Amino acid sequence: MGIVKMVNGKMFVVVGYLLLFTYVSADVCTKPEVTASAYTTQDATVLTSIAFVAELTLKCGNHVTGLPLYAEINGRTLPAARIGDDNNYQVSWTEDVKKARSGDYSVNLYDEEGYAALRKAIRSGEDSSSVKSLVTVVVNYPGAYQGPWVNSEFMAAILSVLVWYLAFSARSKLLA
Repeated sequence: MGIVKMVNGKMFVVVGYLLLFTYVSADVCTKPEVTASAYTTQDATVLTSIAFVAELTLKCGNHVTGLPLYAEINGRTLPAARIGDDNNYQVSWTEDVKKARSGDYSVNLYDEEGYAALRKAIRSGEDSSSVKSLVTVVVNYPGAYQGPWVNSEFMAAILSVLVWYLAFSARSKLLA
């Protein structure tokens, strides 16, 4: 009787571990298709940071939904927020106005396995580009308007000096 309890107890532990592994193991997205739209700040006359927002819809070939996604942009990692239903995500970040460059920004998206591999590569000092992303979204930043080249106050000061000079010259000619 004691042996039967021990075998049943071990069997219970093995089945428990298998159930836990099944519950914890992450779903994998096969054949990912993404549609994306992006927003970037267009006017930076009074701002100190440029905002970047990428909204995307991810469809997996095996119909997996609700995956936790992580993004990597220029060596910086951050989570992708799930918005609306299970397949819509948003990634947002900011850059200093002086450091933001116009052009394309690659947003590499990773599932949990890819993100773990990316973190391992970063920790060990390896090149993070060796880790394959689930999908890459490109956000185009055309640049932001930072105001006129010459401030209106400066132009008013130059114009007032010019008017003063012309008035002084005309007065000198009249009195001479």
